[in-house]
Formats: sequence, structure tokens, C-alpha cells
Amino acid sequence: MARNSNSNRDSNRLRRGTTGLFIAGLLGLFSSAANAAWELNLQEPVTAVARRVYELHTLLLWVIVVIFVGVFAVVAYSLVYHRKSKGHKAATFHDNTTVELAWTIVPALILVAIAFPATSALVDMRDTSEPDLTVKVTGYQWKWGYEYLTGDAAGVKYMSVLSTPREQIENKAPKGEHYLLEVDRPLVVPVGKKIRILTTANDVIHNWSVPAFAVKTDAVPGFLRDTWFRAEKEGTYRGQCSELCGKDHGFMPVVVEVVSEEKYAAWVGEQKQQLAAVAEDPNKVWTLDEQLALGEKVYTTNCAACHQANGEGLPPAFPALDGSAVAKGPQAAHIEMVLKGKAGTAMAAFAEQLSDTDIAAVVAYERNAWSNKLGELIQPAEVKALRGK
Repeated sequence: MARNSNSNRDSNRLRRGTTGLFIAGLLGLFSSAANAAWELNLQEPVTAVARRVYELHTLLLWVIVVIFVGVFAVVAYSLVYHRKSKGHKAATFHDNTTVELAWTIVPALILVAIAFPATSALVDMRDTSEPDLTVKVTGYQWKWGYEYLTGDAAGVKYMSVLSTPREQIENKAPKGEHYLLEVDRPLVVPVGKKIRILTTANDVIHNWSVPAFAVKTDAVPGFLRDTWFRAEKEGTYRGQCSELCGKDHGFMPVVVEVVSEEKYAAWVGEQKQQLAAVAEDPNKVWTLDEQLALGEKVYTTNCAACHQANGEGLPPAFPALDGSAVAKGPQAAHIEMVLKGKAGTAMAAFAEQLSDTDIAAVVAYERNAWSNKLGELIQPAEVKALRGK
């Protein structure tokens, strides 16, 4: 009797547990349905090439659906109407030339039929001839550098860095509409113009990708690769680095702003004015307060992701700067570390990314922030002197 009672209790407990799991599963399913965006397709294409890719994707999807339905219909029919309980026995033949020819020739014809539109689309995607504008895109850990090589904006050069606030990333604030897909300075191009993109990288392999343009190309250190797009519609289009390029791979968005020719001309004028306004005066003597103010901005943009805003880093990969031997050691060694990076570590070289003024400011900030408080001032001329060594 006791054994039966224990068995009943176990059975009831099992049923209650199963019911609880079932209810929890339903609640999870419905909660995800309430919050999820149920888009099941590619982004809306805004270039002729992207539209061809979209149509090719749709065609192949239906080809796959037809093959899937056909194959599984035959399998289901065989299982139902040729089962053992109906008296059927397995055939004993070993080969059938007709069947083997059919399942070789038919897939081959399907592949050939698919190859024609696919090859045509690929040829179009690789035709970078006669561009209206050429932009060099350089991947860094973890941001993009844009340099306009031709056109009215030739000479304009800047970095594009993730602008999503750290509070959102650390779940201390509600996430915005374009969480992890927003930058401080997007790539700006005119609508209706053929834009040639030259990609390379400074450290590891990155990938510049904008799905609405059907553009996705690797940025490889030491190599130049190219792609192109011609946006037919004004707007802001977003993508991401599509290579696993390191710790902050997910924090490296691509944002392209397509504007009218009039707005583009106005933007180019603004950029030229800003370049002239911020042109460095090699004879300027900075005060410590000026350097610390600029250095904090440079540090937040370029260094805080690894070494943290409080300078405590993320050891062992990203050492602390607060109280470190580098930040409290010789100035020249500290400057060279920022300029040239450190081989075999995640410390990137910033010689190509930052000006002499920016490097002087960020080094001064690191040597005076937190508990370091060395009271040292570093002039851009000191950085310039070390840059060429």
C-alpha cells in the first residue's frame, strides 16, 4: 500500500511538473510573439543589383519548395501505401539505369538553368567601371574609416564609430530604435550616382555589408578589394561588419546616408569648412586643461571599449591603464605604444587613425586621469618627432 501511495505521489508530481513546463512554454511563445518583429524576407532592395538578387532569391526559394514537396510526397506515399502491414516486401534489385540517369540529368539541368541568372547577377556585381564617385573604406577594430578619393568631396576623410550609448549596451537604459546600428558619422553619397567602394583593413579581416544595396565585401589587410552600388532612393541604410573580427565585432555598424545632389553638395561644403577649421596649427601650445578635455573625447571614442571608461580594463586581454606601468612610465614609450600598437596583442596602432594632436591629448589624458595624476603635458610636436622613428 505504501509503495502504491509513493507511486501515486510521484505520478502526480510528474504531471504537475509537465503541466508547469507546458504553461511556461506557452507563455514564452506568446511573449516572444508580442515583442518580435516577424519579418521573414530580405531588406527592401534600393539598387538594380539588389533587386536582381532579391528576385533570384525568390526564384530559388520556389525551386527548392517544388523539389522539397516532390521528394517528400514520394517518400510519404511509399511509407503509407507500401508498408509491411499491407503485405509489401522490399525489392531486391541493385540498380536501375533509367532511374540513375533521371536523378543525374534532372538535377544537372536544374543547376544549369539556375547558373545563367546567377552568373549574370554576379557579373553585374563585379562591374566597378566608370564610377561617379570612389570612396576608400578601411576597417579598424572596431570602426570604419572613410576617405573620398574622387569627386567634389575628394580629400574628405573621417572615422565612423558606433554611437549607441554605453548605458544601452550595459542594459542600464532602454534600447533605442536603431540599437547597435547607429554611428556618429555615416557615409554620405548622392542618390542615383554610381559609387565605387575600395575596401581594405588596418588589422584583421572585416566585411563591409549593406543588405539593401546587395553589397557585402571583405576588407583584407594589405589588399584592396572593390564593389559598387547605385542607390535609387534617398534614405538611411544600415548594415554591419560581417566577419568575426574580434571582441567588439557586434559593435561595428555600417550606415550609409543617401541624399539628393543638392544636399550632397551642401554636405561637401560643410566638410571642407570643417577641415579648414580644424586644421592643426603646429605652433599651437596646448594647456593641460585643453588637452584633458580633448583627450577624454578621444579616449571615449577609441579606447574605452577595451580599457573601460574607468581605466580598469578587462584583464588579461585588455590591461588596466589606471596605475599601469605604461601610463606611469616614460612618456616616449607610452606615445609609441599608441602610435604603433603592440604586436601579438589586441592593442592596435593608431598612427593612421589619429592626428598628432589627438594622440598627444589622449596620452596626456591617460597619464592624468583616474589615480595616475602625473600632471604631465604633452605637445603635438613631441608626437610628430616620434612618429617618423
